[in-house]
Amino acid sequence: MSDTYIIEVGSQAAGIVVRDTKGFRFFAATRRFNPLEGRLFRNAREAERAARLLANGGLTVA
Repeated sequence: MSDTYIIEVGSQAAGIVVRDTKGFRFFAATRRFNPLEGRLFRNAREAERAARLLANGGLTVA
């Protein structure tokens, strides 16, 4: 299992997630995905879903 994944939405790079002791930490590739910066996810798939929701205007990040 890999420790780092590139997250893409469509053909645009959203960021990368890096495994740490508690899950996968998101690092944004562009300002569009800054609301996810530093957020912890259980797995890379969950981070990808969040990036897709954010890109489609369906995710609000507190």
